[in-house]
Amino acid sequence: MPLHPVAQKMLDDARASGRPNAHLLPVPTARENFEALFAGLAKPDVAGTVDVTIPTRDGAAIRGRLYLPSEATGLALTVYYHGGGWLLGSIDSHDVTTRLLARASGEAVLSVDYRRGPEHRFPTAVDDAIDAFRWALAGPEPLRENGIDFSRVAVAGDSAGGNLAAAVALDARDAGVEPVIRHQLLVYPSATSDLAIGFDDAYEGVMLEKDELRWHQRNYLRGPGDVGDPRVSVLNAEHRGLPETTIILAECDPIKPQGELLARALEAAGVPLGVREYPGMIHGFFGLDELFPPATEAMTYAGSRLAAALTDPR
Repeated sequence: MPLHPVAQKMLDDARASGRPNAHLLPVPTARENFEALFAGLAKPDVAGTVDVTIPTRDGAAIRGRLYLPSEATGLALTVYYHGGGWLLGSIDSHDVTTRLLARASGEAVLSVDYRRGPEHRFPTAVDDAIDAFRWALAGPEPLRENGIDFSRVAVAGDSAGGNLAAAVALDARDAGVEPVIRHQLLVYPSATSDLAIGFDDAYEGVMLEKDELRWHQRNYLRGPGDVGDPRVSVLNAEHRGLPETTIILAECDPIKPQGELLARALEAAGVPLGVREYPGMIHGFFGLDELFPPATEAMTYAGSRLAAALTDPR
């Protein structure tokens, strides 16, 4: 299937603008451009948002934002990690996505502003992701006073954030963290640093370029020794015993093979799995309901999967 017409226009407009791709710019400029892409989106209403400060193991503090879809108490919690190749993105760039996910699931969402490369290289983002998840489970006052039920938790993320969500689930399983994560929602996740198997050349330049992904890796990883680490290439991990998983894929995404390979590995390990691929869609479509009708379908599916797992009276 060809690209969705709106996606094709986005690509045509980007090429006509003459603006260099992110990997050809200084990181601060690339970040500014990334944030600007999402700044004009309409913000869906939620019952409330609460900005929080999350402590980390090295004494630093990172930002978080809690989204409450209703005024009900006893809401379950999904901890969300934004995409952006571990270099770009923020809780602000993904504000619409997390608002929509809270509404679609009917449960609270905590968005985490983990530290990014190149200022903070691997494993800082992974450590921040784990620290934020464990902080949330400990029942901190900002979450407790908003009636969060800490016994029902999930993790979620898109692209590099999907990688972090998967790394958190692996850590929680290995450490025997309680309560057990009920679900992981992985949206076109980064699952391997091996672009020989994790990149579809047929879609080179459709939102992502191979050289751009190499740029992200160079600015995130400390060196070649990190490439195969299962916290980076989660495809290399042992997958048995992981929580029920939802994977959302975009047909015209160059890194779709990474999500497909991860889905096969999870299925082979006996992990309960739901996978949806959206025809004509591109990397980054999730949360762009304002532009793409299929994005609404994907959000509804993701929300329903989270809701079912988080409300199961197990």
